[in-house]
Amino acid sequence: MIKIRELLRNKWFRFGWVFLIYLLWVIWVGSWWLLLLAPVIFDMYITKKVHWAFWKKKGVAKQSKAVEWIDALIFAVVAATLIRTFLFEAYTIPTSSMEKTMLVGDYLFVSKVAYGPKLPNTPLAVPFTHHTLPFTQSAKAYSELIRWPYRRIGGLSEIKRNDIVVFNFPAGDTVIVGNENPDYLSQLREQARGYRQSEAARGNIISEANALKTVREFMHQRMTIITRPVDKRENYIKRCVGMPGDTLEIKNSQVYVNGKAAGDVKEIQYDYAIQTNGTPLNKKRLKDDLGISFDDLRGISASGGVLPLTEAMLERIKTFPNVISFRKLEEQGENPAIFPYSPDYPWNVDNFGPLYIPKKGAEVALNLTNLPLYKRIIGTYEANRLEVRDSVIYINGQPADRYTFQMDYYWMMGDNRHRSADSRYWGFVPEDHVVGKASFIWLSLDKDRSFLGKIRWSRMLRFVH
Repeated sequence: MIKIRELLRNKWFRFGWVFLIYLLWVIWVGSWWLLLLAPVIFDMYITKKVHWAFWKKKGVAKQSKAVEWIDALIFAVVAATLIRTFLFEAYTIPTSSMEKTMLVGDYLFVSKVAYGPKLPNTPLAVPFTHHTLPFTQSAKAYSELIRWPYRRIGGLSEIKRNDIVVFNFPAGDTVIVGNENPDYLSQLREQARGYRQSEAARGNIISEANALKTVREFMHQRMTIITRPVDKRENYIKRCVGMPGDTLEIKNSQVYVNGKAAGDVKEIQYDYAIQTNGTPLNKKRLKDDLGISFDDLRGISASGGVLPLTEAMLERIKTFPNVISFRKLEEQGENPAIFPYSPDYPWNVDNFGPLYIPKKGAEVALNLTNLPLYKRIIGTYEANRLEVRDSVIYINGQPADRYTFQMDYYWMMGDNRHRSADSRYWGFVPEDHVVGKASFIWLSLDKDRSFLGKIRWSRMLRFVH
């Protein structure tokens, strides 16, 4: 036993184990530049020439309580940062877009190793923050002094169809401070449409490009608008329904992938118009028995209302004695807020596509008709200079009638199909935006209840499927 203790205290033995673990981490990350820190580890355990723990008094066996607290705090910050970057991170579900699979108030762990940890684009950041400092509206919690390109290290698996994925919001690159929802691009398009309509009423015909330019200049003059790198954009959670290389289509709210009806998840819900015999629906029963939040019950009247329901919930509400009819709602006609925001594609949330989802290395023929589908990929996500002059498409100054995609892209949709802002509104999700896989719910709180009644005991400590 004594020899084992002596071995564990031996500086060469301790250095060997630490360096081995560090070397394995370097190999996993795949950056040999990190070996430049090897002399630091050697000095910390062997030569001890540099006083790395500068907050401690050198040669003092018993440190003060303040020093011990500082030592513990530094260790905690470093450990937590490494865990959040390479292993898992805690998230909260803030909206109902994924109900009934994920509920508002679910606290979950998102696995970074599932698809491989993504190294940060902006490594210089305040610990335990995302993009904004606490108690401020716009103060950045990170520095762009160092910008790293996209790099993902080895993971346990690839993204699979129907995985629940956390990702950085693709349309969140530009943000209006204090007015972030809806996103900047949506507000820009909406105001440009309004501007064109008002000018048309006066007899002035304004092109879409000129309207966008005018409104953009107006917004930038009167609002505080900032840009964010990929890793500092808002985190979204949706279900991956379309994979790279797939062709996706939605007909009458049914998703088709490569011509075949996608197997709907059991908990998918749609909006239904419910009509009663004049007796109001019992809100408490709707809340307790069906799990419909009070927010979704605000429009209920004596004659009925619109409710988000799964198939199982619909079957149960049919048995209510005061329900006389029901009808699944489906959007009709063109929705200008739907991707790709072009009259050549008069799509809506329930009737959409067909649309090809780009795959890395795949080539697509480019023309002015299909350019709206892929222009954000070419110009923003893959950082090319895209222009259209005299009806000719130019990429990086060269005429282009074809384009080869540099990344894989995914199509994400919420399970609450009629109440989810997802890829139908802002398009593809690039692979460099993927954060991780929703893996484990460790706590779930119902905001409509109080005290211990808030805890959804049946949802705690369960894996996400």
